[in-house]
Amino acid sequence: MEPDSTNVTSLLKRYSNGDQDALAELIPQIYDRLRRLASSYLQSERSDHTLQTTALVHEAYLRLVDQKQVDWNNRNHFFAVAAQMMRRILVDHARKHHAFKRGGSFTRISLDEAAVFSREQPQELIAVDALLARLALLDPEGSRIVELRFFAGLSLEETAEVMGLSIAKVRRDWSVAKAWFTRELGRLNNKEFGEQEYKRGSEGL
Repeated sequence: MEPDSTNVTSLLKRYSNGDQDALAELIPQIYDRLRRLASSYLQSERSDHTLQTTALVHEAYLRLVDQKQVDWNNRNHFFAVAAQMMRRILVDHARKHHAFKRGGSFTRISLDEAAVFSREQPQELIAVDALLARLALLDPEGSRIVELRFFAGLSLEETAEVMGLSIAKVRRDWSVAKAWFTRELGRLNNKEFGEQEYKRGSEGL
């Protein structure tokens, strides 16, 4: 059953006003649509193509939300929820459809762009997920900022709006998180990113 756009918009308004129960109702609707859209994208791609998650989330937003009723704040909250869903969907796809391979270079991952899923680089997506789970233990806000920026493609301003933080703080935390990721990605190698790390990261959500 297709979700009703007016209902989704209403749930977003309730969520943006602090109603956490609305989030529990909203996630299943968003997740189901995103999962089906992602499946359609992935099945239709050639092996040398990538899936730009920002574009996918935008498409889901346009299909799900009543454009006449929604406001900017609700749009940001939709992207915040969608970021969690896309992370879960893409990592799950990588785990199911690609055998884990030890080794390889992870340093080419850039957090400056929204997530780009490549069929040729599933272990890189799993590496990012694993590091996000680790960062969440050290710096929950920093981890959330990375998730919003990387998996939903939100700008610094949009991320600040969703999280209720100043742009200055988001910019500072984003800079620190990127430096941490750059360092940790550089350390990943055959021994450090083994099966246990793979499993731990895959269970991050």
